Amino acid sequence: MDLGLQHKVYVVTGATRGLGLASARELVADGARVVLSGRSKESVAAAVAELGGPERAHGVVADNADPATPDQLIAAARERFGRFDGVLISVGGPGAGPVSLTGDDAWRGSFETVFLGALRIARAAAAALGEGGVIGFVLSGSVREPIPGLGVSNGLRPGLAMAAKSLADELGPRGIRVVGLLPARIDTDRVRELDALGGDPEAARARANAAIPLGRYGTPEEFGRVAAFLLSPAASYLTGVMVPVDGGALRGL
Repeated sequence: MDLGLQHKVYVVTGATRGLGLASARELVADGARVVLSGRSKESVAAAVAELGGPERAHGVVADNADPATPDQLIAAARERFGRFDGVLISVGGPGAGPVSLTGDDAWRGSFETVFLGALRIARAAAAALGEGGVIGFVLSGSVREPIPGLGVSNGLRPGLAMAAKSLADELGPRGIRVVGLLPARIDTDRVRELDALGGDPEAARARANAAIPLGRYGTPEEFGRVAAFLLSPAASYLTGVMVPVDGGALRGL
């Protein structure tokens, strides 16, 4: 299937590892060009090299929490590749811990990066995109069901998903789409770190596998392919949707 990604240019934040990098990889594999961001020069350079070098990818050292980041990334896309077709907003997950024991500083810090930083990027993209543009959010299964031990994520992700739904209504008349992805147990460094919190990562993984209808963790590549499709012109009539990429783990409709 031709996704129509040839010569399209996307910004992918947090794309030096995990789900962001996997999504950038699939976009590039189908002919798109990407501007990726990360917080260290070394990790950004390594990701650009992995994606095929400067002909296919351009890296920017930037933090989602910095108010200057959105305009910097969009300008980089236009200057390096001559256009800007969409953005996939991927942020690091908030720290683990229950709601009852998480202090104000942790909530404020996560709000700046997970919520407000992502929303700033989406607003800047909305102002810069034309008809056919797309804004994607990498969210979490915690949008629909709380995840034990991830109180901050459970608190912030549903609100960001609702903001994305509102943006879909606001931008639809301009032909701009807004979509969300809800990963669950995808085999990334982040998920392996969470599995290790209880001291027995193998047992944690076995318990999680038992609750997934497909009986296993997803691969980053499987997530990346869904992201590439949702961002592509092939998904031109999809907006306002929150798509689980979870092997069937979410039980609600």
